[in-house]
Amino acid sequence: MTVIAEDHGAVRVLTLNRPEKLNALNTALTRDLSEAFTAADADRDVRALVLTGAGRGFCAGADLGEFSELTPEHADAVLERAALTAKLQVQARQLRIPVVAAVRGAAVGGGAGLALGADMVVAGSDLKFGYPELKHSIVPALVMTGLVHHLGRKLAFELVSTGRLLTAAEAFEHGLVNRVVAPEEILPAALEVAEHWAKVEPRAIAAAKDLFYRVADLPTDAAMRAGQDVNALMRGFRA
Repeated sequence: MTVIAEDHGAVRVLTLNRPEKLNALNTALTRDLSEAFTAADADRDVRALVLTGAGRGFCAGADLGEFSELTPEHADAVLERAALTAKLQVQARQLRIPVVAAVRGAAVGGGAGLALGADMVVAGSDLKFGYPELKHSIVPALVMTGLVHHLGRKLAFELVSTGRLLTAAEAFEHGLVNRVVAPEEILPAALEVAEHWAKVEPRAIAAAKDLFYRVADLPTDAAMRAGQDVNALMRGFRA
């Protein structure tokens, strides 16, 4: 089982479960996590998600061992993997329910992208965050959008071009994580965040999350009109 789902009341915890590979993303794990996101979003008893990784690291990015099969001679597999990866990198923000990532150890490449894709991040003090793909002659193509959106261009280019890994303190300083705690405290701290969300009227938090990401990508006038629409809609949320 590459993804373990456990419910804590109205909070569902999704755990990447390839600890022997530092939860590296092969096609099976990528597909299973995407399907787990979809299932959680469809379950009206689930009001918040925690995403974490089994073992000593969150996610080491793409499983390089699979790359020998992802060649032009296997075009269908290459296209499927690219589509799955692109979908997964943005899927958490598209869910109606909020997602907090509980991240410790390695969060690199696609793993860094998964963390950034969550609505909030609780990081362990042992975090190593970055994009080392070029060291392996790979372009971080499908994770670059999220990185550039979260960081200034100079630091984003530094991380991509040099492969330098950020510490937890640096990630916090640059607004990539919300909290830094001891590694053994990441899951309790993330559950605390998610349980707070789970107490909020679900239609209200879903509308707030949707509007948050829409206004981030809209010009000011259009963003204000979108806000006016939600302002009118929310009158029906309260009993």
